[in-house]
Amino acid sequence: MLGLWLLTSVLTEIIFDEALKAAEELDSYFNAHGTLVGPLHGVPMTLKDQFDVKGYDSTIGYVGRAFKPASEDAVLVAMLKKLGAVVIAKTNLPQSIMWCETENPLWGLTTHPENPDFTPGGSTGGESALLYMHGSVVGWGTDIGGSIRIPTHMMGLYGLKPSSTRLPYHGVPVSTDGQEHVPSVVGPLSRSLQSLTAVTKAVIDAAPWKLDPRCVPLPWRNDAFLEVQSRPLVIGLMEDDGVVRVHPPIARILKAVAAKLQEAGHEIIPWHPGDYHRECIDIVDAYYTADGGEDIRRDMLVGGEPYIPHVAGLVNKAPAISVYEYWQLNKRKFAAQKRYLDKWNAAVSPDTGRSVDVLLTPVMPHSAVKHRGCKWPGYTKVWNLLDYTALSLAAGNVSKELDPSMDSISPYEGRNEIDKWNWSLYDVEAMDGMKVNVQIVGRRLEEEKVLGIAAVVEKLLNA
Repeated sequence: MLGLWLLTSVLTEIIFDEALKAAEELDSYFNAHGTLVGPLHGVPMTLKDQFDVKGYDSTIGYVGRAFKPASEDAVLVAMLKKLGAVVIAKTNLPQSIMWCETENPLWGLTTHPENPDFTPGGSTGGESALLYMHGSVVGWGTDIGGSIRIPTHMMGLYGLKPSSTRLPYHGVPVSTDGQEHVPSVVGPLSRSLQSLTAVTKAVIDAAPWKLDPRCVPLPWRNDAFLEVQSRPLVIGLMEDDGVVRVHPPIARILKAVAAKLQEAGHEIIPWHPGDYHRECIDIVDAYYTADGGEDIRRDMLVGGEPYIPHVAGLVNKAPAISVYEYWQLNKRKFAAQKRYLDKWNAAVSPDTGRSVDVLLTPVMPHSAVKHRGCKWPGYTKVWNLLDYTALSLAAGNVSKELDPSMDSISPYEGRNEIDKWNWSLYDVEAMDGMKVNVQIVGRRLEEEKVLGIAAVVEKLLNA
């Protein structure tokens, strides 16, 4: 049954023959030289069905992209292989990739391994489900609004969204390709924070900027990774984005993590976003639909496939805007980025006067939900607009013993329609045992710092 589940809802491309051949070559090399090919020697890895692998399709969930194998490996894939990794398969994703669940007419619906009525998240949902079932050691996904962090949150894994230009994107097809003002980024997913750190460091140490012109020439900064693990931290705690209220288990676990940090001597200061996040989300959504849905429609016409409801809503959300209107949108984005930068610079500890190191926030307002229930990725995609580094870290579970039932909570009217929708999803009995992550957010290009602080948090959670 497990094999059938993997084949029907998780895996898209099976690369076992090439993987076995690669493993044999790695064994032969080790036997002959007594050394490893590289730091990832023999590590099994999987890829979201978006990364080009020579000889295999990259469908990004479209019927029309099937049976069109890539002519060469994506830069990241070629680097991973050179470092010794063994790519074994590609995994499912939603039609167009532009959704926080995983469903398309080509490969079908990916379900939660613990409850088939629930989603494992998206858009990197095939990877999260596979990793949860120990089908791979490290997975690679993309993130334009939360697509790495959301599925890792729903499956209790670890996922890193780096800032754009830090890891190589060349050879990774994407919907709205050419839209660079809210860029999609690549990042790793794993069951282990140590694995997440190791693969990120390995790729950066291999100098991706020599192969991808969009990569910034920024070597791995081990001093930044270690420094934050050796001193008290100042952490901004954001419990509410001001748009959608989180479910009780999300609030409980976030507060528990903050309390452990405070008990260990770190400073926790409140972070109130005001209307900043609503403004940022409005700008992101305007970028997503700037072409009036033309890019997605063109792909859909190739295969003549039906639209899943979310994608239908996306392409019909707004008409295309003019070049001049696009320029004004860019001005709004830069103003929002400067406004948030100023807010961060002004946020200092009232006790020590030190600046905030990172933010601690929810990943989503809920845990895993039933299919087609995911509607508010606002806690993640704001950081895509700002291009900040963000990491999703396993922190706890929904518990019917610890969390209240809906009947025992005071009636909540909701601030808006999405907030009302989100609150209606809460069902502690059905969600009991579902994973809950927290999100650690650093400034732009602070991958080492965020990974280092994640190590501090994880150590406290495991103590």
